[in-house]
Amino acid sequence: MLELLSEKFTNAFTKLRKARKLTDKIINDTLRETRLALLEADTDYQVVKDFLKRVRERALGQEVKANLTPAETIITIVYEELVNILGSHKEDIQKGTSLFVGLQGTGKTTTIAKLANFLKSKGSSVAVASTDVRRPAAMLQLQRLAERTGVTYYGFEGVNDAVEIAKKVKERAEKEGIEYLLIDTAGRLHIDEELMEELEKIKGVIKPSEILYVADAMQGQEALEIAKSFHERLNLTGLIITKMDSDARGGLALSVRHVLGIPIKFIGVGEKVEDIEPFYPDRIAQRILGLGDIQTLIEKAQEAIPEDKAQELATKVMAGDFDLEDLRQQLRMIMNMGPLDKLLGMIPGVGAQLKNLKIDESRFKKMEAIINSMTPEERKNPRIINMSRKRRIAKGSGTSVSDVNKLLKQYEEMKKMMKKLKKMSGMPRLPRLPFGF
Repeated sequence: MLELLSEKFTNAFTKLRKARKLTDKIINDTLRETRLALLEADTDYQVVKDFLKRVRERALGQEVKANLTPAETIITIVYEELVNILGSHKEDIQKGTSLFVGLQGTGKTTTIAKLANFLKSKGSSVAVASTDVRRPAAMLQLQRLAERTGVTYYGFEGVNDAVEIAKKVKERAEKEGIEYLLIDTAGRLHIDEELMEELEKIKGVIKPSEILYVADAMQGQEALEIAKSFHERLNLTGLIITKMDSDARGGLALSVRHVLGIPIKFIGVGEKVEDIEPFYPDRIAQRILGLGDIQTLIEKAQEAIPEDKAQELATKVMAGDFDLEDLRQQLRMIMNMGPLDKLLGMIPGVGAQLKNLKIDESRFKKMEAIINSMTPEERKNPRIINMSRKRRIAKGSGTSVSDVNKLLKQYEEMKKMMKKLKKMSGMPRLPRLPFGF
């Protein structure tokens, strides 16, 4: 996510890291590179101008700390100003009715399903509905997504008026005590006066607590201009940006708060229904500057790895009692955390290096398939696995004897490493082992 922008910032700070003293020339050279990075990311020109002005004033002022290097000083200031233009702090979606608006093709309907699934996973009661009477397929799509995620869908067959549907949906949600009601609206290919008037009528009838514009990160400043039009007519309360996992330049995220004065509340980071994240300005700023995102990584580990299982596995590791059943469990934990390239990109200093790296996740599935083909006794005591057993395991898992040998060798290497760790004096207990290897 935002790898292109992160790479540009990394390049801008390369020369700075070698400087021993913070001079006007160094500041100007760094800001020139930063300016190019922001403009190439399709950031609004006025946002770039104001951002660089604040950074320059602080770098030349009294805020430069004597105990920091020139690079640390500038990076700290840039980080703080990035957080400032991104919105300073995370803003949650308000309980009640949320009206979703936007153009066709931005992923509005899918985003509603993702957000509904996210809110449901936090223990909230959620219902979704669609007022898109022009495209029945859109209603059907939302209904199927709701069924797949186990979220309530409100449908009113025979009612062909969007405003009337919105009114009935709101009444039903209030009657049933739903905490979050998410309403989809008709998409449009461009700003359409008739549909805008329809949205204004819906807003007047349901009086939503949130009006959220769904924007495509790939559109850059074009999406910002369209959002302006919606904001002028509807008074938006926030944005959700989709396709942040793509090659999006990031300019939209950097511009919207400064230009429109409304927060980004969530970002879409993939195609799966689980691929949505709350927008944390500080974490996004860290990713842009190549500082990683340890907080999100830890949260993903906590969601994917049950506390009791993590502690049980850690205890076995430290006791040297780690068998192939434990390895299989660990592989599943890793895969449950999400795509490995995204996880590794959250580690400080790793994101930019992963730009052209393709991680073969099928390797983990192959390892699990091999372990699945073993008997419980073989998993507990791999030493009994002779050649005939290896042939049977390979055949059952659709792999080769060579693959089975590789797995057993890796397992033995892990065991040796764990024994060495155990002998280290003062070795702390491991509460979690999300990356095992």
